[in-house]
Amino acid sequence: MENSTQFMSFVLSAYGNIGLLKYLYFAIISVLYMAIVFANTMLIVVISMERKLHKPMYLFLCSLLVNELYGSTAVLPVLMVQVLSDTHVVYIYYCYLQIFGIYTYVSIEFCNLAAMAYDRYVSICYPLQYHVIMTSNRVLIIIMLLWIYSFIKFSITLSLSVSLTMCGNIINKVYCDNYSLVKLACSDTTVNNYYGLFGIVLSVAVPLVPISFSYFKILRICLRSSKETRQKAISTCTPHLASLINFTFGCCFEILQSRFDMTHVPAVLRIIISLYFLVCQPLFNPVLYGLNLSIIRQQCKTLFLKKSAIQG
Repeated sequence: MENSTQFMSFVLSAYGNIGLLKYLYFAIISVLYMAIVFANTMLIVVISMERKLHKPMYLFLCSLLVNELYGSTAVLPVLMVQVLSDTHVVYIYYCYLQIFGIYTYVSIEFCNLAAMAYDRYVSICYPLQYHVIMTSNRVLIIIMLLWIYSFIKFSITLSLSVSLTMCGNIINKVYCDNYSLVKLACSDTTVNNYYGLFGIVLSVAVPLVPISFSYFKILRICLRSSKETRQKAISTCTPHLASLINFTFGCCFEILQSRFDMTHVPAVLRIIISLYFLVCQPLFNPVLYGLNLSIIRQQCKTLFLKKSAIQG
């Protein structure tokens, strides 16, 4: 075993020497985070306040939006502090907490998108039985289970990482990452590696099953149905598919830059790629659903008009 030390902090080395550009980066990240908080919170408030939106589709959407706030808050506030800092040091306990936040965010996002795909399948393929199958209580139980499932799964991942003996404390990223942490370990990481692969399967492959099943069934129904039914299915599924593709690409970018040598890629581009799924998805979803779903647009207008009337 190599020489090991009990580190109390980690150094995030990917920031490099950015000089006065740190103020520009800080401003950009601040604006992005405020936009994420405003857009997601606004839609959550609209869905919560309007009884017309207390339906399965919008309850799943509300869970998705809460998760966007959760995931972006796990990284962006500390990122703003680190950009302005000259040392880029993060305490070990916060590092573990950040890892937990990022990984559970990814798992909840995929599981939520899988639940939304199943909801669309029932809505399109069994329209008459939809309200019997997708009751509010059942939807709330599904949402609760997918959050609990993700928290339990990554509590195990984190417990395995916490028990490792570290031989270094320099993480070549702008935030803490479990894979980078495991690479710094002197102790045996066999269990971590195997459970890490198993965790990827649980996080991606398991949600992929209901997503694939749902869209296969939807496609079959569309091919045998009228043009009007096909158009309705397309308009219903387009926001969900766009969100799923965007998030999948973001996660793939992050996996590629984490697992392979990307030193030939400019540092700024590597940072943008690593943050894509934590920034673009939380901005993409409220804009996508807010603009695409007429009922949400209408309720947003109604809510703001009521506020303007009260203030006037």
